[in-house]
Amino acid sequence: MRNRYFRLVFTILYDLVVTVFAQFLSCLICKTSFISRVQVTHLLIDVAVLPAAIVMFGYLFQCYQVMWPYARMNDYLKLICSIFVSVFCLALSQQVLTTHYSAPVYMILAAVLSVLIGLPRVLMHRTFTSDLNKKDDHFASHLSGNVMVIGGGAAGCAIIKDINSNNTKKDCRVKCVIDDDELKHGTMISGAKVVGGKNEIINAVKKYDINLIVFAIPTCTNEQKSAFLRICQETNCKVQIVPSLYQFLLEDEEIDYSVVRDVEIEDLLGRDPIKINLEIVMNYVEGKVIMVTGGGGSIGSELCRQIAAHSPKQLIIFDVYENNAYDIQNELLRNYPDLNLVTLIGSVRDSNRLNCVFKKYRPQIVYHAAAHKHVPLMEISPNETIKNNVFGTYKTAQCADRYGVERFVLISTDKAVNPTNIMGASKRICEMIIQYWNARSDTDFVAVRFGNVLGSNGSVIPLFKKQIQEGGPVTVTDPRIIRYFMTIPEAVSLVLQAGASAKGGEIFVLDMGEPVKILDLAENLIRLSGFVPYKDIQIEFTGLRPGEKLYEELLMSEEGLQKTDNKLIFIGRPIEMDEQVLEWTLEEMKKIMYDDSADVRSLVSRLVPTYRYTPNSSDKTTTADMTDRQSVVHTGAI
Repeated sequence: MRNRYFRLVFTILYDLVVTVFAQFLSCLICKTSFISRVQVTHLLIDVAVLPAAIVMFGYLFQCYQVMWPYARMNDYLKLICSIFVSVFCLALSQQVLTTHYSAPVYMILAAVLSVLIGLPRVLMHRTFTSDLNKKDDHFASHLSGNVMVIGGGAAGCAIIKDINSNNTKKDCRVKCVIDDDELKHGTMISGAKVVGGKNEIINAVKKYDINLIVFAIPTCTNEQKSAFLRICQETNCKVQIVPSLYQFLLEDEEIDYSVVRDVEIEDLLGRDPIKINLEIVMNYVEGKVIMVTGGGGSIGSELCRQIAAHSPKQLIIFDVYENNAYDIQNELLRNYPDLNLVTLIGSVRDSNRLNCVFKKYRPQIVYHAAAHKHVPLMEISPNETIKNNVFGTYKTAQCADRYGVERFVLISTDKAVNPTNIMGASKRICEMIIQYWNARSDTDFVAVRFGNVLGSNGSVIPLFKKQIQEGGPVTVTDPRIIRYFMTIPEAVSLVLQAGASAKGGEIFVLDMGEPVKILDLAENLIRLSGFVPYKDIQIEFTGLRPGEKLYEELLMSEEGLQKTDNKLIFIGRPIEMDEQVLEWTLEEMKKIMYDDSADVRSLVSRLVPTYRYTPNSSDKTTTADMTDRQSVVHTGAI
């Protein structure tokens, strides 16, 4: 607040000084004596009246409330009017004293004042908005109603300017601006008043009858953005977000960005996205032959995008689902026409296919993202889970060792920690397989463990959105259930960081901040869609599904945490395991998993003690059978 008043005082002092100087200069130009022709009393009046009038009318015309870097033509017209009215007041006062100037002096005085007072303000406007004019892309071409803009910076100015200049959108008006910078409170930005900080959002929405809020602070952190957006949710206004315009201005790059977008649920997570050392990743990936299994999936496709941007020698997409592989292939060839891309259809369960691929292309880095991931479906088909996740990982890792891959990175999950479902237990066995191969291979085998991924295929957010579009209800299993969340780019950033810095045998874990209640996600998504939870869209609780936890963990109690250069990435200490038991159990799983009448979960529970499985009468493979089989340890190849 003190800085605000200092800036205001400085501006007023500047106007006072240049006003007195302008009087001397005008008289000099017209060869009129400013001092000798009048009495001392008249001189004092000449020096006092005009400066006082300049300040007084400047306030009356709201010239001192304008943020000049973002001024409109109307603001400059007001400034000129205040100057001419001030000169007119000087002329009137001198007429009373019968010591007036000649008419040319008044005209020149008004012109000189307009230049000396107006020019610095014009230069401020030109300096701050020249780039905006070059990149004006009509952000607000689709907006309507009474608008509140959050952010009094360059992006906010661009929105307000676009709305004011778009004559076809007469039904769209910016009524007020919100900004936490106290220096801007009470000022005018392109005709819109800055009414206060985030604490004034709710009051301002009611006062100005706002129905649309545009968030225009692209440089703020996710935590700051989340604080604003959570308040906006309480207003029941539609909320939209401006792309990172300010970043584009700083980088001075021609970037193709979209118009104002809807708020997404990840905007409310309140955690800054993980940042990686791009130079390390670039140096590791560039010039290498890289293979991504499950390359058409949510994580796999994003891996392919980011790897393609880092100039690999060759990128191999390996996926069993041809539609996904086809889509990511076309996208990469369109965006990276010089990319050496090979797209192969095949399953990680097919040993012959894997051997042919590894032998022909000799990948140097393998990112293993191929897996079954849907917990409820895997509970019904446990044998298929083991076939794909466990043996798909084993066979791919075996090929990596056989054909001299430099590094093998497994995509794991927080569900592998103290698993209560077959999918999580299968991923825990995959981590054990990574440790197994790392101990006997020249290849560096590592695993990357993270939580739920926002927006991935089959994840909770797309499901909620679809249910909202259909009018509800939105289904939540339990009001207490919580999960860790991250975005797809964050997940891939972690995987790339692990691949670049791994030494072999590590389990990389992301510090994902505080867990999020699924119920809160559902309620927030309903509000962001313009509806009121439990009124417009109902929320129903369906009960926990088989194998589902109320909460997930990222680390087992046996694992320690080791810091890395990235403060958000940690390394879990590998858990000791009996390799002979692993080999024998895998061999036993191989014998029974193709028999749909058998249930492989009993073997899984023996290999993963934290996985609790209670057999029922329909299970063909009993715990007693497993005890008998375990009396003989088999060490043959899988």
